[in-house]
Amino acid sequence: MFPSMLDHYQVQLTRMLEAEQYGEAKELLRFLLQCQGEDARHYEEWDSLLTWLDMAFPEDGIGEEGIGYVMSKQEKEEDEATIREQLLNPPDQDEAYVNQVLYIMQNHPMIDQQILALERAAYIQSPDMDESIKKWLATEQVHPVVQFKALQCLRKRGASGTLTLERLGETVEFELEATPLSMDDFPSPVIRILERTEQIAEVDDPTLPHFARELWKESLQFLYGTAAYHWMLRDDEDTVDYFAAALHLTLLLTVYGSANDDDIRDTYGITEGLRFRYEQACKALRQVAVLQQSGEDEPES
Repeated sequence: MFPSMLDHYQVQLTRMLEAEQYGEAKELLRFLLQCQGEDARHYEEWDSLLTWLDMAFPEDGIGEEGIGYVMSKQEKEEDEATIREQLLNPPDQDEAYVNQVLYIMQNHPMIDQQILALERAAYIQSPDMDESIKKWLATEQVHPVVQFKALQCLRKRGASGTLTLERLGETVEFELEATPLSMDDFPSPVIRILERTEQIAEVDDPTLPHFARELWKESLQFLYGTAAYHWMLRDDEDTVDYFAAALHLTLLLTVYGSANDDDIRDTYGITEGLRFRYEQACKALRQVAVLQQSGEDEPES
């Protein structure tokens, strides 16, 4: 696993524990324990934490109380969503609060903090907020993931119309009301690419589909709106195959540090006629990996 990905998953694990998302944390720990080539102390820490979580928060079986368990889990998720909204949407939104959110959003050196500010901005009632975000995106060099989160923020705020931005070296025009807010909001071909990769990756390692989804989600945040993204939208099986193959190759390189390109192409039926488009898809996903490794916590300069 690349050092940057290990750091990323460690941060994810911390967030899950802080948010009391123990099921997701256990799933992540099981995956990390499957990865090879890490320092022995990491495996000891992950195994100890997983053991403690299994003891403290055992997964209930679906028996006579199964329905009640599902309902309580749903209620817990709803409660968490309510608490989160209350934290992001305080009742006192004076000018100082609005200015603080704007300053963090536009100037903080850490991407996580910029994204949190954007989540807060979605609830701010100031009529000038939409234009402030649009002007910032149009005039400043903003990290592509932060750009995407800002587009989501604008959609949540009910903004409509188009916005033209520089994105990964391209000039892209976005329809604000069409910005996906979740994976389910993306067009069908994008989802089919992920499902194809998950189906094949699970045969070799049942933990890989979860991380294929995370990797695809992160890649889409970078590529949304670009030429590579529009290639994905071609509604044919060949496009699904070569992008799914590229995602699988990138996944194996990310997790294990190596992959057999010939095996991947054979598995997904990438013929010589599709070879060029497959390599272009790999190039697009590698670009995302390079941008992530160059420093996730620093906006582009």
